[in-house]
Amino acid sequence: MALAQALDAGDVAAVRLRMRHASGDEIRRAAERLKPVVQEREVAFLIDSCPEIAAAIEADGVHLEADDISYAEARALVGRDAIVGVNCGASRHAAMEAADAGADYVTFGPFFPPRNSDPAEIELLSWWSEIMTVPCVAEGGIALANCAPLVTAGADFLAVADAVWSHLEGPATAIAAFNRTIAEAFERKAAVASGRV
Repeated sequence: MALAQALDAGDVAAVRLRMRHASGDEIRRAAERLKPVVQEREVAFLIDSCPEIAAAIEADGVHLEADDISYAEARALVGRDAIVGVNCGASRHAAMEAADAGADYVTFGPFFPPRNSDPAEIELLSWWSEIMTVPCVAEGGIALANCAPLVTAGADFLAVADAVWSHLEGPATAIAAFNRTIAEAFERKAAVASGRV
């Protein structure tokens, strides 16, 4: 299975199941099939936008988009031990509200085409990392060629689905390459912070 190979190829923090136009039954069937593959590797398995399904199948948590139910409603459904992340687009206000409510992470983006009609600015990541301890995720058009500035700006995690699943050499190769690129970006960031660069 390609998912297993990808997860075995490098460090992955979470897998988000995103099936925006699928029925609840389709999402549940996919989740029940994929969850063991993910959790066996000690990777968090999150369901996009469906906290009731996340709770029913005992996923590790739920990711909320801007038009989903509120954080409080989702938290009530999945329980206090589950992960609840909130997509905040390019809104500092929405991110502060989500963090104050108790979100486990916030997501900013999109940063790059094709889904950046209202793009988030990379400086948003620096601002967040300087004032908040809640982790932030960068998403939207992220590829190997453009991810390093997001890491050095302060992104704690990158959502890289398209770049992984459409990689010409397969998802495992993509995960390994992202791991190398992220590690190099962290090394550069540390060197700058210590004055070595």
